[in-house]
Amino acid sequence: MSRHPDHEDAAHAALRRVRREGRWWWVQAWQSRRIWRWALLVAVVVFVLLVAFGRPLANWFWNEPQVEQLLDRGDRALAAGRLSAADGSGAREWYQAALALDSDRPQARAGLARTGQAALAQAAAALDAGDAATAQRALALARELQVPQRDADAVARRLRDHQQEGAGIGALLGRAEAALQAQRLDGTDDSALPLFQMVLARAPNHLRALEGREDALSDLLQQARDAAARGDVAAAAEQVRRARGFDPGHVDLPASEAALNAALEARLNEAQRLLRRQRWQAAGEAFQSVLATRPDDTAAQQGQQRAIEALLASAARLAADFRFDLAGQALASAEALGANGRQLDAARQAITQARQAERALTSPPAPNARGKREVVALLRRFDEAQARGDFLSPPGRSAYDALREAQAMAPRDPRVRAAAQRLIPDTGACFEDHLRGNRVQAASACLEAWQTLSPGDAALTPARQRLAQRWLAIGSERLGQGDVEFATLALQMASRWGAGSSAAEFQSLQARLRDIGAQR
Repeated sequence: MSRHPDHEDAAHAALRRVRREGRWWWVQAWQSRRIWRWALLVAVVVFVLLVAFGRPLANWFWNEPQVEQLLDRGDRALAAGRLSAADGSGAREWYQAALALDSDRPQARAGLARTGQAALAQAAAALDAGDAATAQRALALARELQVPQRDADAVARRLRDHQQEGAGIGALLGRAEAALQAQRLDGTDDSALPLFQMVLARAPNHLRALEGREDALSDLLQQARDAAARGDVAAAAEQVRRARGFDPGHVDLPASEAALNAALEARLNEAQRLLRRQRWQAAGEAFQSVLATRPDDTAAQQGQQRAIEALLASAARLAADFRFDLAGQALASAEALGANGRQLDAARQAITQARQAERALTSPPAPNARGKREVVALLRRFDEAQARGDFLSPPGRSAYDALREAQAMAPRDPRVRAAAQRLIPDTGACFEDHLRGNRVQAASACLEAWQTLSPGDAALTPARQRLAQRWLAIGSERLGQGDVEFATLALQMASRWGAGSSAAEFQSLQARLRDIGAQR
């Protein structure tokens, strides 16, 4: 059969189009039986590979990311302290899930080991806090995760010891909380704070005991602030001191100390006002309450000393007027405020001599030769002491002591009366002489004798002021030379002789001494 020419032309045209479009090799492939054989061989090989290695390859492609994700979740749970949870969100559960997907993964086994160690540490911390139940659960988890037997046994022994003591701690804690509820905070062994302290001595991190102590201290410091607001600085100071002993870092302590300091300043100002109003005993008690909390307060020390000296002088004046009951009261008040032995002995001697003088006036001794000789001897002692300048001291050998003894024996003797009158101007002259020479200590002794013999003399007030100013001036000069001890004495003596703490010279010297003390 012959081909039609038109058909041959169409076939040749199609072949040329295939060559132009780049598909010529496909035509050759389909036309070649060799290509068919190779294609069949490749297909068989691929089928065999899929049958033999399909599952491991699939596991590798799909499980690897999932295992890494589980390990990461386990690490995060472990860092957060979530060691095990019933809902599967604990570190143990995540690591175990990772092992289920890949039993040879070392990171999962290491994570479980770290979880066990964390459980052991959690058990120990729970024991420190007194939480036996949490410690027991954590220890059980640690054993399940196969921590070293020795470490687990050590925590187990602590847990047994804690459980044996648990009943005692529980009883103490119950008593402490009951005392707190009744506001028995401190002061006895059965108060809240000592009982909480006993619990914490056995279990230092016991949460209920720590919280209870915190509440008790807050209540105690509130009581301190209330006492300070009432002006009861002694009670406030004691409560602040006890609270600081239990917890020096308590959050309410700074505010309570500030309230106490404000109350002390108010008490000090009140004491100064009482002193100016010559209410010696009340002023002394106010100064004493300040010194009980701030023993180094210079203003309170000086004020108390002035109150003591005024009470002793009042005792001497009252005794001279034969008002011995009031004199004894003034003496007792001065002693209660802290008068020293020398001051008390001098005041008691003055009262004794006044009693002797009273007896002599009511029942004068019968004149006899022996009595006259003793009076003459006493007047001789008086003259000798006066010549030495021993007007008031030393006790027992001063002109004042000899005169008092002579007055007790012969109060109406003209020679004794003349001696008393002679001694008064001599003490004044002694004062002026020593003051001109800047011998302030000797001038002070003369002024003491002067005001003892004539307490109502109008010239005493300006004399006291002049002596106080001289003490300040000399003290300032000596401080410039480095004599801190004398300057401190000068400040005290100036206050004693009436220099007000508000005076410019007094404040200047006080400030300089304070600055020097701060630098040491």
